[in-house]
Amino acid sequence: MPPAAQKRPPKWRQLADEIAGEIAAGTYPAGTRLPSVQSQVSAGKGATATVHRAYQALEAEGLVQTLQGSGTTVLGPESAPSSTVTGAARLERLRRTGRALAPREDYVNTRAALRSCADPEVADLLGIDLYDEMVLRSRAFVRDGKPTVLALNFIHMRALIALPELLQTDPMVKFRHDLYSERTGKSITLGPERSAARLASDNELSEFGIDVPPDVPIPVLVLRSVYSDEDGPLEVWEDILRPGMWHSTA
Repeated sequence: MPPAAQKRPPKWRQLADEIAGEIAAGTYPAGTRLPSVQSQVSAGKGATATVHRAYQALEAEGLVQTLQGSGTTVLGPESAPSSTVTGAARLERLRRTGRALAPREDYVNTRAALRSCADPEVADLLGIDLYDEMVLRSRAFVRDGKPTVLALNFIHMRALIALPELLQTDPMVKFRHDLYSERTGKSITLGPERSAARLASDNELSEFGIDVPPDVPIPVLVLRSVYSDEDGPLEVWEDILRPGMWHSTA
């Protein structure tokens, strides 16, 4: 089956990619300010909402930082913000640059296995029955030696037909969504991101290296993104943010 035709990215994504390329080329070195939103609008780069969205995407990907009254400044590796990069933003950066990691970031504890889905919300989002089998992939992202995000990928079993590598922890030759599209001819699309606060489990606190008495409630923010193809939901990506970090993402 021939690969699916690539859709043209939205205008804000095109602008974000253009600016990111200029940052990589040194047109905007670390520490310099990007043109104001109004300057970009006047230069014909798009409507105000388009430019705002592009700048927000660049900030989410850890390339710039916007401060009220100070404009938008290009960041270098030594000045990466402490806020957390979400899974969706991580994939955008991977698609554009081949790098999924933020400056000074690494990942550890990569796992891949078949699991029974005991979470009714995940089962509903993935379009399966509770306790049906799924593929679970997980890793912990670490910045400056401290775990910041636990990333969980709940993947529909039908993805294994095209991607048997899902049960391996070794890096794939390409990102799994791209491999899936190449092998099946089906495009994968991202649905809206959902967020909810809940109390951390003992296992999550252990992954974060947080030692507290068992009766102390510790809140975490959970971000969920659903990826689908033409046959329905294919993957639920869940980011669990380290306690105390999620306040900085507002």
